[in-house]
Parts: sequence; structure tokens; C-alpha cells
Amino acid sequence: MKISANWLKDFIKTDLKTDKISEYLTDIGLEVEGVDKFEALKGSLAGVVVGKVMTCEQHPNADKLKLTTVDIGSGTLLNIVCGAPNVAAGQTVPVAPIGTQLYFKDGKSLEIKEAKIRGEISQGMICAEDELGLSEDHGGIMVLDENKYEIGKNFADYFDIYADEVFEIGLTPNRTDAMSHYGVARDLNAFLVTNQQTTDFSKLVSEPLKNEGTTDFQLEVEDSELCPRYLGALIENVTVADSPAWLKNRLKAIGLSPINNIVDISNYILHGLGQPLHAFDADKIVGKKVKVGVSEKGTKFLTLDGIERTLNGSEIMIKDGENNPMCIAGVFGGQNSGVSETTKTIFLESAYFNPIAIRKAAKSHGLSTDASFRFERGVDPNQTRTALTHALKMIEEIAGGKVKGDLLEHYPTKIEDHYIILRFSKIEQILGTKIHQGKIKEILKSLEIVVLNEIQNGLEISVPAYRADVTREIDVIEEILRIYGYNKIESPRKISFSPVKLSFDDQDALENSWARTLQSNGFNEVMNNSLTSVKDETDAVKLLNPLSSDLAFMRKSLLEGLLSNADYNIKRKNPDIKFFELGKIYHKRAAFSPAADQPKNRYEERKQLALLITGRNTAENWLQPKSATNFYYLKSYLKILFEQLNLTTEEKPLEDARFADALEITSGGKTLARLGKVSAELLKDADIEQECFYAEIELENCQQLRSEKNLKFVDIPKFNKIRRDLALLIDKNVSYADLHQSAKKNPSKYLKNINLFDVYEGKNLPEGKKSYALSFDLLNEEKTLEEKDITEVMNSLIKTFQKEFAAELRS
Repeated sequence: MKISANWLKDFIKTDLKTDKISEYLTDIGLEVEGVDKFEALKGSLAGVVVGKVMTCEQHPNADKLKLTTVDIGSGTLLNIVCGAPNVAAGQTVPVAPIGTQLYFKDGKSLEIKEAKIRGEISQGMICAEDELGLSEDHGGIMVLDENKYEIGKNFADYFDIYADEVFEIGLTPNRTDAMSHYGVARDLNAFLVTNQQTTDFSKLVSEPLKNEGTTDFQLEVEDSELCPRYLGALIENVTVADSPAWLKNRLKAIGLSPINNIVDISNYILHGLGQPLHAFDADKIVGKKVKVGVSEKGTKFLTLDGIERTLNGSEIMIKDGENNPMCIAGVFGGQNSGVSETTKTIFLESAYFNPIAIRKAAKSHGLSTDASFRFERGVDPNQTRTALTHALKMIEEIAGGKVKGDLLEHYPTKIEDHYIILRFSKIEQILGTKIHQGKIKEILKSLEIVVLNEIQNGLEISVPAYRADVTREIDVIEEILRIYGYNKIESPRKISFSPVKLSFDDQDALENSWARTLQSNGFNEVMNNSLTSVKDETDAVKLLNPLSSDLAFMRKSLLEGLLSNADYNIKRKNPDIKFFELGKIYHKRAAFSPAADQPKNRYEERKQLALLITGRNTAENWLQPKSATNFYYLKSYLKILFEQLNLTTEEKPLEDARFADALEITSGGKTLARLGKVSAELLKDADIEQECFYAEIELENCQQLRSEKNLKFVDIPKFNKIRRDLALLIDKNVSYADLHQSAKKNPSKYLKNINLFDVYEGKNLPEGKKSYALSFDLLNEEKTLEEKDITEVMNSLIKTFQKEFAAELRS
């Protein structure tokens, strides 16, 4: 939110410098993220001086250029080459010497430097109006009145150039009360008063109503719950034209483009006082009647942006006497009822609409306006009349309008302030320090919170209705602390806490363990938005009111987000990637039983651990050759993780459109993980040209199946392991996994480890055969193994391999 320093000082008189105001606003929760300088005339003519053309001669090498000497009061004449047709000796002119920065109307700028133009030195520029940003006229240089302008004086001194400083405030969504210059001034005043600093702030009051005659317009509010308060005024004899310079500058300073005086006044009240207004061309209101209610579902409505929208029947609509929609209340106006250059009579609206209804309407139509932003958070219901009277006064002064008759008003039930009991003991408990009761009352008064009654250990208070975010005792305590000052609360010298030990059944323990394991192996953790867009909407969970089409669905997989992360890094010359993400995915169930026909059972969400690797598996260096990552490299990390589960796993091929080749790892009939090479189609969609490998682990299944046995600690063996090798001749269709699984079934307690260390397929082997060399580690943890025990185990393994795989021993 942009707040103009000049505009702010219209409401609060203070001698504080901009940096001090920034500091104080940040201290009270209105964080100033930056301060920008605004100039109605970019550059404010800095560096431009008044000069006099002493001589003017034809350029020897160019027919359309002149050589001039110009006096700018420095004691030295400047040689300037000028191409203007109207330049002549004796003229008083604006001059931009070397080093001056000029800003043009089209946004471009130019720094004046010494240059050679067709062989002649030029030490500045004699300026035309467009070159100074004063107009778009480039018919020739500006010729000044020599009796008015003094040679050598700054040209800017002859202009009243509007300049301002603009605060960029990072406002939290709950602070509707501070979404205006008046609201910020009110908050700043509370801080200054509490801290005994000089300030002059006057509470906003309604302007006297200057009306003439009576009006035959009528107002009808169909549902007071949708529109608790509505005011309207009829203004005749309005002249729609450009706004005065001061009003334009106020709006330009905060980034708004002036349109015409009526629209600009509405925007001025919106950003100045925080109350959205809407102006209708009264001559276009059929039946001279304004209705506030809903329209039938399916009604077509043409909005100001030229788009025809279909109403869903729940929007609050402003309608005419024949129920023709004129405006989506609090959100967006209609094209057929808006103010134009020919408008002479306007109907000006100031209202308080139901915040929930406004939010639903805005999200339903994908609209977000300054008005809806405020209405959906709750504006001040008791300021609607005040804001309207200020707008009427401005219209009378700027557009010449006259109010016809009394204001039309609907306000059947006053919106009451919030009644809260505040306990002093609770304040001390929350803040950890004691604030004097007199100071607390002073802060409450500065925040316009009324003390109704003093009770034992506390106060009965009334919080203004415009503070929609202050409805509980804890909210009031936060307000007191905000104004008292967070920096005044001392940090305790001693902090006590009780460490919580995660149980084995706690999935967080497994997630944390795996995350640390991956980080120690060079992986970086990423976190992506759960909201995304999808190509295939089958079983996708769609939001009812998405923020945008790009954020309309809950993600079905973590893969797309990781590919986006990879693409971002690859394009920034970081192609070697190892990412992991812990996050949830969401699906809509294809079918469910009538007994389970509840909203919570129509959807499922699962938490996964996803891994993505691409590029080289080791950093480039002189010692090791370049080696691209691959499927088995990714699988090795899964093996490291699954070792912590102490499970027997199975592997089987997987058909999944996301992968070119894929594998599924299961245990006990449940899926533990899916991994594979990402398909070319997905890589193309992500604009990635290098191979990527992806794995997703089902965390809930892993947690349910994991065994606690792997948490036991044992002593380091006192005796040495014995290694024995076997070279087996087996059929080519026999895999190492088959041999490994068979060996693991051996009943010997001495067999500790099995490893494949050589594979040979080639000469001197029978057709359809291959050779595997396996090593076996044997260990007796109580004594040194005897040869007979070793022979017994090895013979048992050989017999098993011969029986199950027809294996033959090789020499």
C-alpha cells in the first residue's frame, strides 16, 4: 500500500522527518518496506539553468545546425551546437550544461555530455519544452522573457514543481482500519500521543450538507443482512472534466492515473478516508429508483471492462427501478450506468456491504479491485455518511454540482462496537512485564477504545466497529503492546523448556531422519506451492474460488514442482541437481460407497517424500571423469533410506505415463516407492533438455511397515570376519537379486553379508550362460570361526544354488 507523506500530513500535523515517520510506523506494525520520491515533473528540472545566446552562426559542416555561444552566468561561455530553427543571438533560453539529466514525457532520459557534432564541440543543450518534460511541443527551443528570467539562475526556481515522498507499507490483511491515509495518520497519532510527542490530529467529522429542494429518487434495500447500511445522494449540474493539478498529483503519487474529476474524487475518498464510493449517471437509472439486492441466476451483465459476465445469483447487485443490474456492489461497476463526459446528474453511493458476500462475488468473477479489497475485509460502517459528505463538498467545489434533496439512507440496525472485558493480570501474563494501569488507559484512549467501567483487576471496554480485527481480549492486548512498543519488552535472561522425545510411531521422526540422511548425501530440500494447474483434470481436486487459473487445483504429484525447480536452476547454469521435497498430494476418489458418501471421504491426501536428480553425479574435477547420473544412482539412495526400515522389499516393473522406464518397490503388498526416468513429454513441458530421474516414497506406508528392530545397538565385533568367494556359472535369465534372496534364506547365523563383485559374459562360456562372482562374509561374534563351520555354510550355499538355479562352480 502506498501512502503519500504530503497527503498524510493533511490529517496529522507533525515536524517529523520521513525516516522517523518510517521508523515509528514500522514499530506499530505498519511496516515501511521502502520510501520512494515522487516528482510531478521527473527530475524537477535539476541542473537546468537560464542562459543567454550571445552569438549564433551557421555550422560549417551542416546546413541545419547552428554554432552558438551561451552565457549561463559561470564566467565562461559555452559552445553549443543547436539544431532548432528558431535559435538566434540575444535570446534568453533554458540550458542543460554537461552532467544534466533530462527526462522526457515518454519515460526516456538523457545525460548531457560534451560531444563533437560534425566536427564542432558542443558543451550542453539549449532545450525545447518536450526535452524538459513540460509539454510535447518540439517546434523549437523555449524562448524566455528576458525581463522575467535571470541569467545563471536555476530554471526550476521559476516553477512550483510538486514533489512528494511515498511510503510503501506492507500492510497485513487484517488491518482494514489502516487502509487509508486517515487510518495511518490515526495510528501514528496514537503512538505519538502515548510517547508524549507533539502532534495535531483531528478526528474526522461530517461536512455540513448543502442541499437544495427535494428529490424524487427512491431507495430500496431488499436484504439488510447483505447491505446493513446504504446512503445515496443526487447531485445536479455536474461538469465532468479534468481534475485540478493538486488532486491529480495526490493520485499520481500513489500510482493512480487521473481519469476525470468525479472518478478522481471517488478515488481520493477511497485512499484518503478508506471508504469506497461509486458514482452512477442518474439519467440512466430507470424509474428513478435504486434497488440493492440479488439478481436471478444466469442474468447477463456488462461490466466496465467490456466483458459480459453471467451472474450466479448470490452477488449483491445495485439495480434500477426495473431490476436491471447497474453494478456488482462493492466490486465492479457496469458499462451502461457509469459516468461519462456528457453526464450532468450523478447518484453517488456510500455503503457498508456484507464482507463475506463481497468476497464470494469478487472471487467468483475473478475480480479484485481497490473497493472489493476493502469491503471484503470490513470498512467502517459508521463512516459511510462522513465520507459521503466530504465527497459532496469536493464535487461542489471542483465539479460545480449541487446536492438535490436529502440523502437517501438505509440503516435499520446500528452496527454496535465490540464489548470486551480486559484483565490487567492477563496483560502481564501475556507480555511478561507489568505496564502501569494509567499507561494502559492512555493507550486505549489514543486508539479510540472507550473505557466503559473499571472492575476488579480489569476494565470493561468498547472497541470501535471499524476495528473488525479486535474482537477478543487477546486482540486488545496485542494493540496495547503495538502502541506501547515491542522494543520496550525485555528479553528474559533465562528460558525454560521441556524437550519432547518423538516416539517410534511418530512419522515426523522418520521424516526428519530421512531428511538429514539426504542432506548429508548432497541433496537440497525444496518446498513448492500445493496449488497449481493441471493438464489432466481427472481425479484432480479443484478449488471453488481459485485465486487464478494457474492456482486452481491441488497438486496431484510432487514431480511437476520439482521439474520447475530443476528448470529454474538449469537455466542459471546449475545443471547438477539433487532435490528432495516432503509434501502432500491430493486426489478425488473415483468411487465411494454410500456409507462413505461424506465430503471428507470423497478426497484423499497422501504425504510423500520425492527425490529428483539430474546432471552429473559428481562435481567436475581433474581426478574423476565426467559421469552422468542414472536410474541406478537414484535407486542407491532409496536403498540407503530403506535400510532404516528393516524391511524385506520386492521390485516389479511399473507402467506410469510419467516415466519412460519405471520400477515399483513394495513390501507386504503395499507400495513403498515408485522410481524411474522422467518421460520425454514431461521434460518437454518443463523445457528441460537433460535426463531427469524421479522417485516418490509413500511415507505413511513406510511408517506403518517399518520395524523397530533396526533401532538396536550392538557392540563392534571382537573377532574378524572371514570372507569366502564363489564363482558360479548360471543361466543368463538368473538375476543377482534371485541369488541374493536365496542366500539370505540360509539358516546359518554366521552369514552376515553377500556381495556381487564380478560379472562376466563372453568367450569360453557355454551358450546362454554367464558368470557371477560372489563374496560371503562370515562371522561368529563369540569366538573365531573354525574351518569346519565355514565349510558347512559354504557347502549349504553351493547346494542351494545348484538345486534352485542349476549353478555350476567355476575354478
